Amino acid sequence: MGNMTHHPAPSHRHGPGHGPGHSPHAHPEGGTRHDEHRHGHDPRHGDGHGNHHGGDTAHARLLELEATTFAPALEEALDRAATALGPAAPRHVADLGSGPGVGTLALARRFPAAQVTAVDHSPVMLDRVLAAARDAGLADRVRTAEADLDAGLPDLGPLDVVWASSSLHHVADPAALLGRLHGALAPGGLLVVVESDGMPRFLPEDAGAGRPGLEDRCREVAARAGWNAYPDWRDDLERAGFGPVDRWTRTAEGVPGRQAAHYAHLVLGRLRGALEGRLAPEDLAALDRLLDPEDPAFVGRRHDIVPRSVRTVWAARRP
Repeated sequence: MGNMTHHPAPSHRHGPGHGPGHSPHAHPEGGTRHDEHRHGHDPRHGDGHGNHHGGDTAHARLLELEATTFAPALEEALDRAATALGPAAPRHVADLGSGPGVGTLALARRFPAAQVTAVDHSPVMLDRVLAAARDAGLADRVRTAEADLDAGLPDLGPLDVVWASSSLHHVADPAALLGRLHGALAPGGLLVVVESDGMPRFLPEDAGAGRPGLEDRCREVAARAGWNAYPDWRDDLERAGFGPVDRWTRTAEGVPGRQAAHYAHLVLGRLRGALEGRLAPEDLAALDRLLDPEDPAFVGRRHDIVPRSVRTVWAARRP
């Protein structure tokens, strides 16, 4: 799960993810009312479809770092989802848009009696899922399914819990997928959808390599481009037959330090190329300073980098 990415990106996506593997997907002309939500990229994500293994590998590292940075938020969402299930012990859990599998393993640990299936369109991501499961001693309960969710839901068998982190907004026809998920879940089964609010924040409000408000302006440009945009999924979930829908929003905050600075460097580095021609030249120059290891403003040298990301979660059961 990308994420309580999420993870511009594949898988979730979803990454990500942020369709499968938090990745944006091509969509036919016309489309649905969700068109405006499918065009943007998340700066944490890759080039779109994960066809290049090198790009997928770099994206996987970014998603893993993001998940580690915001691990407490992931655990909180998992705990709340488990509480919503009540005394039921799920037997089969699916992680849609699993990315490299940080969320997959968290699901396996949280539901120790369950088989967990990681679904992603990228074989590179799924290889990392299996390797991580072996390293964690969970290989006997984790399997993978390579699939493009735009082409339909793979036959996974009956499901008790479906987790979709930063992946649903990348699907070309979310309503169709939600309908299929409703059919795949056993009665009483739980669907959890997680989305992150645009690019993470890293800098203090008054910081930005001599350009106060730089990060806000970057976020505004990204928002206008539709990056990581998503609707309130409540109506879609209810139309698909899920309910009642529990929705909550939290601000996840990482811990300052080398990992936070490294994460900021990776995200801002991906953002830089996407903002060329969209952001004022003075702001682009300031962003370059933050990314330049030889510059005193380099994010890797700062001690005030605090990753922050707003996450919204929807949880609903099939009656």
